[in-house]
Amino acid sequence: MSNVIFDDIGSYPLPQGIAKEWIQKAFSDHSEREKLFHVINAAFQQKVDAGVDVPTYPQYQDMNEQFLSIIRNPENTEEPFKVKEKAARILELEAIQPAAQMYMQSRGEKQNTRVCVTGPLEMYLKEFGGTEYTDILYLLAESVDRFLKNSIENSGHLNISVVSIDEPSIGINPQVMFSDDELIQALKIATKSTHRKGIDVQVHLHSPLHYRLACATSQINVIGVESAGHPSYLDLIDKKMLDESDSFLRVGIARTDISNLVSVINDKYGTNVWKDASRLQEVVTELETPDVISKRLEKAHSIFGERIKYVGPDCGLGSWPSQQIASQLLQNVAAGIKISGI
Repeated sequence: MSNVIFDDIGSYPLPQGIAKEWIQKAFSDHSEREKLFHVINAAFQQKVDAGVDVPTYPQYQDMNEQFLSIIRNPENTEEPFKVKEKAARILELEAIQPAAQMYMQSRGEKQNTRVCVTGPLEMYLKEFGGTEYTDILYLLAESVDRFLKNSIENSGHLNISVVSIDEPSIGINPQVMFSDDELIQALKIATKSTHRKGIDVQVHLHSPLHYRLACATSQINVIGVESAGHPSYLDLIDKKMLDESDSFLRVGIARTDISNLVSVINDKYGTNVWKDASRLQEVVTELETPDVISKRLEKAHSIFGERIKYVGPDCGLGSWPSQQIASQLLQNVAAGIKISGI
C-alpha cells in the first residue's frame, strides 16, 4: 500500500453530447435533476475506477457561483453573506451517493472523498474586487465553514476524509488588500469546524509564494503545490518550516495545462491537434506517462520525504478534451505512484 494518498482537484470533462450551457441551466433552475445527477455520479465513478484514492466530487459549476448563488439569496442567509446552516449544501455530494453506496456494498467501507469549497478571499474578490471590508471577508469565511460542516455531517455513504479551501488568488492577484493577519484569521474561521473534527485541511494555491500563511493558521495542515507544470515551485518551500508547523504537502505530479501539452505535439508534427484529434492521445501515451509521473514523485520525495501526504494532477481536468483522456491521465497517476514504490 502506498504511503501517499492519491486525490484530484475536482473539475472534469463533460460527457460527449452534454453542453456547459445545459449543465448551467440544470443547476440554476433545478430542471432535469435526474439527468444532472446521473452525469455527476458517472464522472465520480470514473475517478474511482481510475484508482483515485480520495476523489473530489466532479465540479461542473463555476467555482464562485456554486456558493455565491446560495449566499446572495436573502432566504438562505442569517445576515448578509452569512449562509444559514441548512442552506449550506453542496448538491454534488447528494448526486454521487449512488456511486458511494455501490463502493460501500462492494468494499464494506465508505468511499473516502475530498470536498472542495471556494475560499473566502476568492469569493470576496469576485464580489468586491480590490476593496477592504474585513467584516464581510469574515462573514464569507463563516459561510465557508458552514458548507464544510454541513457536508461532513450529512455525508451519507461518503467518508469526507479531506477538505480543500480553493484560494488561487493568494500570491497572484494584485487586488488583494488584506493584511497577512486578516487572511490568516479568515482561513482560521473557514476551517474551524473541520479542524475540530480532525479532518485534513488542504489549501489549493496556484502559487506557493505565500504558503507560510497556511502554515501560520495551524488548522490548515496540507499545502497544495502545482509542481508538475512548475517544478521550480518546490524550491520555494522550506522543509524546515513544514517540520516546525507540522504541515504537509499535496504535490502535483501530473501536468494539467492541456494547451501547453498540446502545443508540444503540434510542434512535433507541425499540425493542429485540436483539428486533428487523432494525435491527442499522445498527451497520455507519450508525455504524461506513468514513468514521467513516477520520476516527478521520486524527485519531490527525495526533497520532502514524509512531508508529502497527497499527490495527484496539478489542477482540475475540466478543460481536457474528453472524459476518456482525462480518465487515462488519472490511471497514469495511479500507475506512476505504484512504479515509484512510495
